[in-house]
Amino acid sequence: MQLHDVWFVLIAVLWTGYFFLEGFDFGIGVLTKLLARDRAEKRVLINTIGPVWDGNEVWLLTAGGATFAAFPEWYATLFSGFYLPLLLILVCLIVRGVAFEYRHKRSEDRWQTNWEHAIFWTSLIPAFLWGVAFANIVRGVKIDQHMEYVGSLFDLLNVYAILGGLVTLTLFTFHGAVFASLKTVGDIRDRARALATRLGAVTAVLALAFLVWTQATRGDGRSLIAMAVAVAALLAAIGFNLAGREGWSFALSGITIAAAVAMLFLTLFPNVMPSSLNEAWNLTVTNASSTPYTLKIMTWCAGVATPLVMLYQGWTYWVFRKRIGTQHIADAH
Repeated sequence: MQLHDVWFVLIAVLWTGYFFLEGFDFGIGVLTKLLARDRAEKRVLINTIGPVWDGNEVWLLTAGGATFAAFPEWYATLFSGFYLPLLLILVCLIVRGVAFEYRHKRSEDRWQTNWEHAIFWTSLIPAFLWGVAFANIVRGVKIDQHMEYVGSLFDLLNVYAILGGLVTLTLFTFHGAVFASLKTVGDIRDRARALATRLGAVTAVLALAFLVWTQATRGDGRSLIAMAVAVAALLAAIGFNLAGREGWSFALSGITIAAAVAMLFLTLFPNVMPSSLNEAWNLTVTNASSTPYTLKIMTWCAGVATPLVMLYQGWTYWVFRKRIGTQHIADAH
């Protein structure tokens, strides 16, 4: 295996980590409207991710940086062609971070309500747009012989991509509902588990349609195995949720995300961004990669830094592992 192949796998792992961790972050943000009945319950949900949400976003920064360094042609074509959707995602992530930090700074009802609206929408929109973006990457977009995107914004809004966006939105919300039931106590825990069951059923229908479509148009034997794992893990996650085994359900919903991402990257390889105009113009791990020397330096740096980051983030989750409920929420001043 050559270094550009290794970095293709590593970037897939980074995106898997991002969607696994930020997935339940986005889900919790959406659930502040769907699950919480009052401000105290919204504070409970936000507090479940309060210590970890910013650390989860590090995976996105690392994935973007790794793509820029390892596959500069892929990065350039992706960020120029998908400029508006990616800009909207970036704005949402900025506003979302500000909302988490500013919501509790003042006690006025209107102030807190506005920031809570911001948390909801800036969680829902990226959760949908990431699915649209990756579905388009797998489907193929209009790339010419100069490795430049020559399509329009409306070319990205096709049925397959919109279905992909609905899958990520529902899957992340289901993932968040299971996380909420894992991290809370009392009535909100029971309602989170009940909502997760309904969300899981919707997710299963949408995900099965999307994965089968992907397999039929782009798949091979390896992607078929990944699809089978994703579907089986999702059904098992729903079953364990019904049984009240939140830990197993959360782990399996995470495996669903990991297997689905693996399937998408398996259908891509050896391409990183297919051209819908001419297969000869596809961006591949070979023609889009950096020099071998650059990849070698990156590999040494990643080998040292990545375990340290993962150990620190794992320690953070361990410290804040306990469940919380409305009884743990102090009265607002």
